Amino acid sequence: MTEAVTARQTQILKSLIDEYMETAEPVGSEALEKKYNLGVSPATIRNEMVKLTKVDFLRQPHTSSGRIPSPKAMKFYVDQLMEEKQMSVAEEVKAKEGVWDARGNINSLVREATAALAQKTKSLAVGVVDRGRVWRAGYSNVFLNPEFADLQISADLFSFLEETERMHELFFKRMVGETPVEILFGEELGWPELNSVCIAATRFKVGDREGALGVIGPVRLEYSTVIPTLRYFRNLIEEIT
Repeated sequence: MTEAVTARQTQILKSLIDEYMETAEPVGSEALEKKYNLGVSPATIRNEMVKLTKVDFLRQPHTSSGRIPSPKAMKFYVDQLMEEKQMSVAEEVKAKEGVWDARGNINSLVREATAALAQKTKSLAVGVVDRGRVWRAGYSNVFLNPEFADLQISADLFSFLEETERMHELFFKRMVGETPVEILFGEELGWPELNSVCIAATRFKVGDREGALGVIGPVRLEYSTVIPTLRYFRNLIEEIT
């Protein structure tokens, strides 16, 4: 993926994604030129954005010149460009205290971890274990994102969350477990009702049991915070059980 993108295109792409993460709106060349020190003209930025659109790093949702990043671009951003925001010691202590009393029972532990994850990330969190149970917390956090002002998008997401079998398919079949935290996009999963949704998730083992924790939100999920937080909770669950 990286071979297809020049240094200039990478700089433009990072600036565009940073702006999109902040505004949730399509980003134009003029806005990038004014706000980010890219050292090139709006016309050059525009030309590079056209090239990035042709290789599916950017999308043009309307006929205006504004672009949004594709799932391909977001994965490139997460893998190559993003700086993680590690949890502070105080945050780690609070998270550990929140689940410590439940450490003897995997169901209780995942339930408490799901609630703590939703609170820490200010997102919708899901916890799943391999023998049937699914926990959800932070439903109201969905509406902090303008993408979910569309009630149909929210209704589709909430309907999906109630389908236990599909939740298990998501976390135990679609996730391959190759990295501690995986990023999945509804668009890539082939589930049209989740086209506007991203899932960041992690799997863990407790004895002979398997479980997973996930954060669900828009494509512009706050990956820099969510990814290290999921990684911490995964390590914590495996450590204290």
